[in-house]
Amino acid sequence: MPESPGADRAARWRVRVDAMLDASLPAPTQAPMRLHAAMRHAVLDGGKRMRPLLVYASGTAFGAGERALDAPAAAVELIHAYSLVHDDLPSMDDDSLRRGKPTVHVAFDEATAILAGDALQSLAFELLADADATADVRVAMLRELATAAGAGGMCGGQALDLAATGNGAVLSVESLERLHSLKTGALLRAAVRLGALCAGVDATTLARLDMFSGALGLAFQVRDDLLDVEGDSATLGKTAGKDVAQAKATFPAVLGVDASRARLDALAQAMHDALSPLGPGVEALAALGRQAISRSH
Repeated sequence: MPESPGADRAARWRVRVDAMLDASLPAPTQAPMRLHAAMRHAVLDGGKRMRPLLVYASGTAFGAGERALDAPAAAVELIHAYSLVHDDLPSMDDDSLRRGKPTVHVAFDEATAILAGDALQSLAFELLADADATADVRVAMLRELATAAGAGGMCGGQALDLAATGNGAVLSVESLERLHSLKTGALLRAAVRLGALCAGVDATTLARLDMFSGALGLAFQVRDDLLDVEGDSATLGKTAGKDVAQAKATFPAVLGVDASRARLDALAQAMHDALSPLGPGVEALAALGRQAISRSH
């Protein structure tokens, strides 16, 4: 069966952001070579690129050009990659496999992994500071990504996750959703907002996009949790069954598998309802929402 036009567009966006990332990362032959090799190991040759795709889909839906979206698309992927490097460390999730290859601290060493994550985070903000946008839009994007990555976003969610892991406590559904709205959802929301900021959307449209990305963030995590139960390491590209082994707070653990699947259906409807008033231009966003629910890795 031939690829759909939407799939062709997503493939083109992946090529664009991969080229931007490759050009932005330090060359492996440039000193300090071990650090630069670790940064490239963390970012290149793997990953779904969901967050950059959201930047492109959101921005182009409302008239932004792809060139203007390259820097924010790469920046949000660098933040995501940094978070994975640090999440995999022995002091956190202690994982050895990521994107089908050894995690950075396994392939290199723990100190290099910490430094590589720090450097990827810094590089993300360099790219936004130099983005092809007005000064006001650059500042707005910097604020958006910094907020999503910090204590009120991804780092805060990771802290809640660590506190809830392996201590026998049973989280309420509301607490679990808050945890993941920070750890996973905040960066997905930022990706959608970065594209929208480049396009200069109005407040009403931005509110609808926030509704969509809020449901998307939870759906992405529910599916991730189900895959940890139902998938295998070769397909996932990371260690299957790790959540159960570490007694992590997950949706299947709190709700059960069948109720988690039903929650996915409800979140799919919420994404549809959020986007439907915005017209056919948001179909690429809608397709990414469907992909988050149906993906196998």
